[in-house]
Amino acid sequence: MQTEHFKVTGMTCSGCISNVTHALQAVSGVGDVSVSLSAGEATVQYDELQTSPDQLKLALKSAGYGVDGTDSGHSRQSKAGCCG
Repeated sequence: MQTEHFKVTGMTCSGCISNVTHALQAVSGVGDVSVSLSAGEATVQYDELQTSPDQLKLALKSAGYGVDGTDSGHSRQSKAGCCG
């Protein structure tokens, strides 16, 4: 198992924590997920044979959140996370 830390942008409430957790857990090969709203971070343990950091970032972006350091062009949506 590998561990990856992501700076997640757009989280504003406990609903966002739930959304981020579920989005990451839906990725095949993901074990443990820990999300901190105050730190704006998600820590993910995953099987590197089944998934990759890029796939995890894609899951976060698909759920409506940004990942610091990977967002080129700042395609800001009118809503932030789940609270719109």
